[in-house]
Amino acid sequence: MARITPEEVQALLEKPFLDLVYEAQTVHRQHFRPGAVQVSSLLSVKTGGCPEDCGYCSQAARYHTDTERDGLMEVDEVLERARAAREAGATRFCLSAAWRGPKDKDLDQVTEMVAAVKEMGMETCATLGMLREGQAERLADAGLDYYNHNLDTSPEHYDEVISTRTYDDRLDTLQRVQDAGMKVCCGGILGLGEERSDRAGLIAQLAALDPQPQSVPINNLVPVPGTPMGDREPVDAVEFIRTVAAARIALPTSYIRLAAGRLSMTEAEQALCFMAGANSIFYGEQLLTTPNPDENSDRALLDKLGMTIEEVAQDARA
Repeated sequence: MARITPEEVQALLEKPFLDLVYEAQTVHRQHFRPGAVQVSSLLSVKTGGCPEDCGYCSQAARYHTDTERDGLMEVDEVLERARAAREAGATRFCLSAAWRGPKDKDLDQVTEMVAAVKEMGMETCATLGMLREGQAERLADAGLDYYNHNLDTSPEHYDEVISTRTYDDRLDTLQRVQDAGMKVCCGGILGLGEERSDRAGLIAQLAALDPQPQSVPINNLVPVPGTPMGDREPVDAVEFIRTVAAARIALPTSYIRLAAGRLSMTEAEQALCFMAGANSIFYGEQLLTTPNPDENSDRALLDKLGMTIEEVAQDARA
């Protein structure tokens, strides 16, 4: 498949809304079961105190937010949370730690968590920051299925969001993950002061990864007081849905996940996101440090829409 350019993605974003959503749903049905949603659960296993300066993040040590610092959780506590997530219907359990990158001694405990969650029959995912040589292989050996490392925005807008790591740093970590044989979870955040052209640039960059990321979370910024972006307005719902649709067309075999910001969306807006090709959500009333709809609300919405939760993630590349 020829590489899609930012200009081509922008042309998609500028199509009449209903035409764009129709095209995205058509592409979606060519690769996935219609009406099926993959469900992941996310747990912060180490919160706050991060040395990075991501302008949106409540966990950056340099910003004055309400987020409290917590050290690395014990393995037994993580497993208890994983069991609860599995019983609620989640098929993938994601571990997040607020680090620039893990130290080897911390990775010992994380790999123990990964192996134990894997033994429970769940898919595993982790987001731990930048990985050094050999660390991706250790995670893969422990049974990690996915590694999350978002690009956040376009290369052109990136320096307006963060200065403590470069875009190439992020791409290097993604390459280490792929070289270790793990799947990539990589997406971005809307509402960081970017233009539509930056959203197009982000999607084109994601689509250029080889292979394309198997999972693509799309976040709508939840402004956190005390951060440089604490007074930003979330992206308009129609523009958000346009971005979901363009991502589905550019990344036809990737799971497109509705991530942060979903609590502020109406049921109709979420339904349009599913129509536009989204087929994954985070389950549980807390996403790291921001709120999320609870499981009962999500089940009620999916029932109302006649949608089902996938018991096992579908491999669209098969």
